[in-house]
Amino acid sequence: MKQLPACILLVLCVTCSANGGNILVWYTEGSHWINLKPVLETLVNRGHQVTVLVPSASLSMNTSQLSSFHYEPFNVSVSIEATEKILEEYLHFSMYEIDHMSYLQIYMRFIEMAKDNVQYSLKCLDGVLKSETIMKRLKDGKYDLLLADPIYPGSDLTADILGIPLVFSLRFSLGNSWERLCGQLPAPPSFVPGAMSKLTDKMDFSERVWNFLFNALNDLVSDIIHWKELDKYYSEVKGTPTSACEMMGKADIWLMRTYWDFNFPHPFLPNFKYVGGIHCRPAKPLPKDMEDFVQSSGDAGIVVFSLGSMIKNMTMEKGNIIASALAQIPQKVLWRYSGEKPKTLGANTRMYNWIPQNDLLGHPKTRAFITHGGTNGIYEAIYHGVPMVGIPMSFEQPDNMIHMKAKGAAIIVDFNSMKTEDLRDAINAVINNKSYKENAMWLSSIHHDRPVSPLDEAVFWIEYTMRNKGAKHLRVQAHELTWYQYHSLDVLVLLLAIILFLILLFIKACKFCFRRCCGRKGKTKRKAE
Repeated sequence: MKQLPACILLVLCVTCSANGGNILVWYTEGSHWINLKPVLETLVNRGHQVTVLVPSASLSMNTSQLSSFHYEPFNVSVSIEATEKILEEYLHFSMYEIDHMSYLQIYMRFIEMAKDNVQYSLKCLDGVLKSETIMKRLKDGKYDLLLADPIYPGSDLTADILGIPLVFSLRFSLGNSWERLCGQLPAPPSFVPGAMSKLTDKMDFSERVWNFLFNALNDLVSDIIHWKELDKYYSEVKGTPTSACEMMGKADIWLMRTYWDFNFPHPFLPNFKYVGGIHCRPAKPLPKDMEDFVQSSGDAGIVVFSLGSMIKNMTMEKGNIIASALAQIPQKVLWRYSGEKPKTLGANTRMYNWIPQNDLLGHPKTRAFITHGGTNGIYEAIYHGVPMVGIPMSFEQPDNMIHMKAKGAAIIVDFNSMKTEDLRDAINAVINNKSYKENAMWLSSIHHDRPVSPLDEAVFWIEYTMRNKGAKHLRVQAHELTWYQYHSLDVLVLLLAIILFLILLFIKACKFCFRRCCGRKGKTKRKAE
């Protein structure tokens, strides 16, 4: 009898493990991995087995840090140095080159980098799909579901080969083309701004024209650079002509890493779930030396400053401009930066190679957050209700900060053209103008006011997909329609043909009546004569 409780607990554990799913996770990098990890850890805690694909050239998916998960390493024909070089080239372009280039030069350079990125992605994909050893292991793994961030292609094709459901987790795609064209998510250009268009949902006529052209141009470039190469690759693997976009559209659930605290209102579908802020959590106590520095700020409080993990250095001139601005504010500043120490660094500013950003943003003495505009950092600021000064660098960051500025919770400063007074005045404005704090708290209220937490919702829909062997019943019939059927052009052609036929019939009838009438009058007149 004394051993009965232990036996019951053992049975429950075995039952939990037996009922758990077997989940395969597609490889990803950087902030995308940061968003996936909490979901995977929760799934493991709920009794599921999680296996993560890890490429040999990964920058952030260190197998020694995957102790909670099983992992499946695979070799790729590119080195970590090559991966780092791709990121460094893009950052240098967006931080320093772009201001000295024409629009045409910028677009041509962007296309060139996009082509290189596609080729890099396909080399990584070769390590999975063209490795007999890896594919045999995946097939023998008897997985119930594949979870993927589609930033690296091939997860949809792999899920199709393995015959298992697919769940996507993503922030957005360029111009929302993945969601619009592949996921069939309605996005009328009249009020839904294209991702990275730097527009809001309140567009005048010229902005609506630009939004329409922006989407069309992105779709054209994506088709030439992205889809054309993927279609060729997918067709080669499948042995039959295959559309990569159609394959992507077979995903059962799309977990979008945003929410209505960040998004502008727009239509959505049953298999699109908004789970922005997955990684956010209540603040934990700070290390003692950091807490002492924060407390020394008194009533003025502190400013948290981070341009993300990718910005490890900048020119001394730019560093001095920033440091000089920080030295002129009354708050203490905690600056995450591993580059050379600026000469103008003030006594109120401390530099760190790393900071517990979420815990600092949740500290009661935090007055503002200076950020590069990454989605993760923005959501931590929203979670804790902290107003922002945005210094966007690249990728989706300018567009992210446009969202925050439109919602009244941020001021944007241009990295390339900013002067000391620009940054100083922006910091003082978001701290001293109460509207910024009020709007940040309003966004925080929206973020927290939902039936379940974003993490629990993401986990629910993953488990839902496994329980139901997929979620095809949530996919709209639009996936089975051609583009002209989707826009009802065939129906319009039929209706137009019917209208034209009726008009012609009416004209014929009028002519017939006119001839009959005129013919009778002519005969009557001749008889009278």
